[in-house]
Amino acid sequence: MTGSLAAPFPMPTDELEKAYNDLFLAVNGDEETKRRIGNPLLLPRPWDPPTCTRLALRRELWAWLEAVVTWFNHEYVWDLNGGIIPACWPQHPHLVHEIAVLADQRRRASVDTTSGSLEEWHRYCVPAFLERLKARTKGACDDRHATWPAKARVGRYADPASRSAREDLFEADLKTIPTIPDLDPSPGGSRPRLRLIDADGGTIDPSTGEIL
Repeated sequence: MTGSLAAPFPMPTDELEKAYNDLFLAVNGDEETKRRIGNPLLLPRPWDPPTCTRLALRRELWAWLEAVVTWFNHEYVWDLNGGIIPACWPQHPHLVHEIAVLADQRRRASVDTTSGSLEEWHRYCVPAFLERLKARTKGACDDRHATWPAKARVGRYADPASRSAREDLFEADLKTIPTIPDLDPSPGGSRPRLRLIDADGGTIDPSTGEIL
């Protein structure tokens, strides 16, 4: 026997593990823990790299994604036509976003207590990722990184004159909206409220459907 028949998935460690733990506790922890963690909307999410703004966390995230890509190319790529993540993946923003999600989904499958999540990763995540990879890179970076084909068009879109023209269209559209008079301009006044009434005259809660 020459070695392991399947290499283990590289799990996150240290700063990344702490980030995932905080996300878990923000939902499942006790009230004191939730108060300590703070607003969960402000927590870093490793599957969305721009949210990882702490230097140590960001550095560890790139090291983890590099390890995941190396593992993926070795374990899941056999035929070149099947798609391979190119060595220049950090130079492709679309691949950075995609790989971060791919890695996170595989991490979740690793901590699942059943094989269901891993089956979904094999059945849906991997094939969909490879299809998008092939459609977007088209093998352009197999030998060396290719120049961004859409760079000129994206630059034209971001041009101040182009942006100003779009803003003019937005403003023109706003002027087509009919003006509805404010029924109650006073701060302390009460606006009329619409209620749902059933056939017997009972009020229906629009959120739950419960008859009050």
